[in-house]
Amino acid sequence: MKPKLDDVAKLANVSKTTVSRVLNKRGYLSQETIDKVYDAMEKLNYQPNTVARQLYKKKTQIIGLIFPTVTNPFFGELVEELEKKLYLQGYKVIIGNSMNDPEKETNYLNQLLSNQVDGLIVGTHNRNIQQYKNDNLPIVAIDQIMNEDIPIIESDNYLGGQIATQRLIDKGARKIIHIAGPDYLNTPAQRRRNAYEDTMEKYNLEPICYTVDFNIPYKDKIQIFNRMFEEQPDIEAIFSSNDLDAAIIMKLAKNFNKKIPEDILLIGYDGTQLMRTIFPELTTIIQPINQISSKAIEVLNDRLESKETLKEYILPVILWEGSTS
Repeated sequence: MKPKLDDVAKLANVSKTTVSRVLNKRGYLSQETIDKVYDAMEKLNYQPNTVARQLYKKKTQIIGLIFPTVTNPFFGELVEELEKKLYLQGYKVIIGNSMNDPEKETNYLNQLLSNQVDGLIVGTHNRNIQQYKNDNLPIVAIDQIMNEDIPIIESDNYLGGQIATQRLIDKGARKIIHIAGPDYLNTPAQRRRNAYEDTMEKYNLEPICYTVDFNIPYKDKIQIFNRMFEEQPDIEAIFSSNDLDAAIIMKLAKNFNKKIPEDILLIGYDGTQLMRTIFPELTTIIQPINQISSKAIEVLNDRLESKETLKEYILPVILWEGSTS
């Protein structure tokens, strides 16, 4: 007698609904459950009917994008480029702003998985979220370390930090402060700090870092930067790991009777089109958003086709020569 869906469910000790979800790749399922269902199908020599096979192979042409916030110029421009390029390839996009809240990110992931997305492109800072440990869902990360098997697309953070620090030293600065993200994030962006420290030590200069978490409120950033000016009255240059913080520092410097670049040299990081338009005077390191988005989609398509991919893809950065350094 030809085995039925009920037989597979009974042998796998799961419900008929679960078997159907495995066949249709619908919703979040643990790898253990998926393996149990396929083991049962193999033992019973169960062959899904034509409709089920179509559902099993079906692509929804939906890609999920999860980023901290699109209000940040870098993430906003990156998401815009991703959406445009994915649309031209026939994909629809669902965007989630996680605000770096693990619970919110998990909820978004569950919603995306229930909508049967074909894959995910993520740029969030949260790690060890169970839904990312899904062998059946192609995922690509941008500038973030997610899980060991998720490829990372990033700019050359070390070279960017090296260029920025060397620029300030070449301009004559010796007391150079770096505004860095928190150590606990363990992202490729931390290489900017590594490059800063290595370059400073190369010239026998003392590295001085102030940590500013991406997530903290604006008023808290103001407090940190005010403290920096108070504690370091003889500061000669600042390398900020993002342009938004550099813009705040430009404004606050006036409160301490410091002029940029006359008294303090300043260089930022990201170099988005928006920031270069609003603050063309800000010297900064440009991350290649166009190339990053193209490479992320290319790698995701490779993952969708079960092709081998690298662990890391590092793209070049360039210096925007403003007048602040």
